[in-house]
Amino acid sequence: MRLSVASLAAVRQRERRLADTMIAAPPARVAAPLRPWYIAAAAAALAAMIAAILSPSLWVLDFVHVMTGALWTGIDLFMGFVIGPVLRRVTLDTRRAMIAGIIPRTLILMPTLSIITSTSGWFLAVRLGYLDLGYPQFWWVIAALGIVSVLTVQGLGILLPMNLRLYFEIMKPAPDHDKLKRWMRTYVRVVAAQGTMQVAIIVVMARFATGL
Repeated sequence: MRLSVASLAAVRQRERRLADTMIAAPPARVAAPLRPWYIAAAAAALAAMIAAILSPSLWVLDFVHVMTGALWTGIDLFMGFVIGPVLRRVTLDTRRAMIAGIIPRTLILMPTLSIITSTSGWFLAVRLGYLDLGYPQFWWVIAALGIVSVLTVQGLGILLPMNLRLYFEIMKPAPDHDKLKRWMRTYVRVVAAQGTMQVAIIVVMARFATGL
């Protein structure tokens, strides 16, 4: 059933009023770049990692490694294949609100998870004797070290500075749209690459779990 001309005009009028309301809406509240409890939580997590490394319990060390690795992998995949594409398609105000909420949290969270996962994984490999394996089994250890090295370089060398640039640019009263588009394209590509590497490390870890 077709809409009448009057009904169509009413729909368009409501759309115009909604657009005017969105334009007139006050800007989203800007989140603080860092909050003290973010740093306190990261310090507590690092302390838990040190305690697990010093503990004689293999189970505790394995739990810390698996738990932080699951969080690191899950968040990377979610950011790369869900949040990244969404950020490219929303309006500037929505993007500003999302980045203002996400980046201050991930700025401390992601480096902490990567440090704990990598460090606890190294000590776990030492305890389990993986570093003493011969070839061809040792190729799986090399693969794990290579993937983690790439993830660390991408995270600390590319994504961390990119997050800071995006955050401070988008919080300006008049952000440079061309810069934001360029940076967002790079950001989405790198995060997607991170997600792909995380899938690769899951494959390697599954091999470790089922025996070399």
